[in-house]
Amino acid sequence: MLVSLSIKNYALIENLKVDFKDRLSIITGETGAGKSILMGGLALVLGKRADSSLVYDKVKKCVIEAEFQVSSYHLESFFEANDLDYDPWVIIRREILPNGKSRAFVNDTPTNLSILNELTSQLIDIHSQHETLQLSDPSFQFHIIDALSNNASYLNDYNLAFQKYKALIKELQAFEELQLQAKKEYDYNLFLWEELEKADLKVGEQEDLEKDLEKLSHVEEIKLSLAAILDISEQEPLGALNQMSAIDQQLSKIEGYADLYGSMSERMKSVLIEFKDLLAEIADENDNLVYDPAALENVEDRLQTLYDLQKKHATKSIEELLVIKEAYHSKITDVDNAEETISNASQKIQKAELSLNKIALKIRKRRLNAIPEFKSQIESALGALEMKNTRFKVALTESEDFLLNGKDKLQFLMSSDKGKSFETMKKVASGGEMSRMMLAVKWILSKYSSLPAIIFDEIDTGVSGEVSNRIADVMLAMSQNMQVITITHLPQVAAKGHHHYKVFKEDNKDGISSNIKLMNSDERLVELAQMLGGSAITDSAMAHAKQLLS
Repeated sequence: MLVSLSIKNYALIENLKVDFKDRLSIITGETGAGKSILMGGLALVLGKRADSSLVYDKVKKCVIEAEFQVSSYHLESFFEANDLDYDPWVIIRREILPNGKSRAFVNDTPTNLSILNELTSQLIDIHSQHETLQLSDPSFQFHIIDALSNNASYLNDYNLAFQKYKALIKELQAFEELQLQAKKEYDYNLFLWEELEKADLKVGEQEDLEKDLEKLSHVEEIKLSLAAILDISEQEPLGALNQMSAIDQQLSKIEGYADLYGSMSERMKSVLIEFKDLLAEIADENDNLVYDPAALENVEDRLQTLYDLQKKHATKSIEELLVIKEAYHSKITDVDNAEETISNASQKIQKAELSLNKIALKIRKRRLNAIPEFKSQIESALGALEMKNTRFKVALTESEDFLLNGKDKLQFLMSSDKGKSFETMKKVASGGEMSRMMLAVKWILSKYSSLPAIIFDEIDTGVSGEVSNRIADVMLAMSQNMQVITITHLPQVAAKGHHHYKVFKEDNKDGISSNIKLMNSDERLVELAQMLGGSAITDSAMAHAKQLLS
């Protein structure tokens, strides 16, 4: 329930704090006293978008706080899912800063308006006159029937299945669009893939070919260098090999005189062996190396093929060409296998449709079972509200398409008098009748859904006499199971409340501001007398007020 409301620096309210109680609370006040401003402040703290123009003092921030007692609402999972600190006493705060920016807090944790609206929709229901238009809204009509049908879990299952179904269709449509484009490009992609396939690309091949090209292009220069090396090494008597052999002989003569000389001799012998081996390899290479124009041409042609492919596909390596080749292969394969893929996707969609149809059928059956009960209850409630001849009809027709909440189309029809045809409520119901119908609907809903608190903002406008008494009786009945707060101009309604608050204007140092107070029995008697007879209280008005209170 709503425990308290505090408003600072908002519109005509400088500083207001009010504690609310359970059961039926009445709020009254003269026109212009600030009742609408009070409701506007409450709407802000419940998640309505802020308007900085309504700040009372433009240099100070506006702060609105509402405290709710939520121990029996089972909201722990909601708080956990949204990373909020749970407490049985929830304090919601909205701040509008002088620069126009606004902030929202739940138990001092910053939050956004989306989460705030989702939370407060589970705490309180504010109903004003213009909201009677909801009665003609199919989504609200479904809300009523589904509440009576106890369809919440089935609708949740349907929603999950419907989202999966839409995702499958979207996926298939996207694939079909891609395939349509892929078919147009199929021949070209096939040509490019075959070209790359024919090239027989191998990782590392290009580097090896470039080395071979370098060698084959300089055969004569290489042979001249190799021959010169052999000549320098083996010529008599000053060749490098002869010179090194002479050094080896000299070291061999003195190797026994010291360990150092022995080590030098060993190292020289190793150098000589390595040098002879190197010369033998150079000689073999020189003998085997011949100028081969055909081999050179083959290497050049192969490299040119690789270079051309890299230029064509804007790449710099064989590895990148292989990646592109695989991509073309995938596109070709997708087209070749498209029929099978589409068939598999269609089968999944058919299964999803079967599942959706099963859930939709359960929802429909439960709705059909609930409609007679709703018809009976709404007509009974309207009878209690002085609309005894009103007849209700709920038209539920099956749709061929899957809709957001099943496969049903719904329409509320009514007949205002016996013998008259059924029409939509817009056509036959007056504003006062629409208000009474909405009150009846809220009364019914309060029995089936956990509405912890509800506020009626002048829902009784346009009615009087016995009708107002009946409206008060309905609100009183609703307050047995929930907190009901109603703003009213009717003394018959005000007298039925368990608690009575008055909104009034008062002078202060900065001008006029609005405030609210809980009246005691004497104050309440005077307020009712003024509502009955005006500011000049008469004995008959006081007597009538006492009669109403009794």
